[in-house]
Amino acid sequence: MPIRLRRRPQPDGTSTEALIVGRELTLEAQGQPVLDRVGIEVRRGEIVTLIGPNGAGKTTLVRVLLGLQRPDSGMVNKGPGVRVGYVPQRFALDPVLPLTVDRFLGLARRSPPAEKEAVLEEVGAPGLLGRSMHALSGGEMQRVLLSSALLRDPSLLVLDEPVQGVDYSGQAELYGLIARIRDRRGCGILLISHDLHLVMAATDQVVCLNRHVCCSGLPEAVSRHPEYVALFGRSTASELAIYSHRHDHRHGPDGEVIPLTVSRST
Repeated sequence: MPIRLRRRPQPDGTSTEALIVGRELTLEAQGQPVLDRVGIEVRRGEIVTLIGPNGAGKTTLVRVLLGLQRPDSGMVNKGPGVRVGYVPQRFALDPVLPLTVDRFLGLARRSPPAEKEAVLEEVGAPGLLGRSMHALSGGEMQRVLLSSALLRDPSLLVLDEPVQGVDYSGQAELYGLIARIRDRRGCGILLISHDLHLVMAATDQVVCLNRHVCCSGLPEAVSRHPEYVALFGRSTASELAIYSHRHDHRHGPDGEVIPLTVSRST
């Protein structure tokens, strides 16, 4: 059974509305498990970060939650009236298609130029409406994609590896921006990221996935937790300051679950 820690209490002491809930989500591909009885929940006003090694099923889980892929079993419940803004992991532009930022944002929702300018200002990318999408830097592209999602006025914002192609300082700025968007709009955010050293300070909940939920709970500012090292490798863990949690098992070379005993830190 995965280790689950208590949720971080809300400042006013009230519980928040569940925007989307996945229960017992199971999916196989070519006879191999991709998701194994996965449960996850995102509530209004919280940031949930989904982590896991390559091939752990993170993007597949997001696709199932958004209704883009059907699970073999399990259920997804989305709250009434929940609007989703989605920034996918990969976004490819046709190299011969002339497309300005203005026209691209119009694909998300027909909006007056003033509204598009306002959302670009919100994400720290003013003055880009007339620019070609092909001329944007990595950081500018990610901010424009985020702007497109925000034009939908989402109550749930889903971001799959939102800092790809962005340099280190730009990554920190983008994660800070994401936290400010949550604070300003009060939306829930589901974030897939490997950059734990940058996102942990703003994350409310962490779900560690390796086809099944290894553990989930509150992040803490600690480094080199032994269970994380067992799952991701010592070289990766040495670069990260991560949250403290407990696994009740580790994974062997073929992904098999091996029970282990972990003493609780004092």
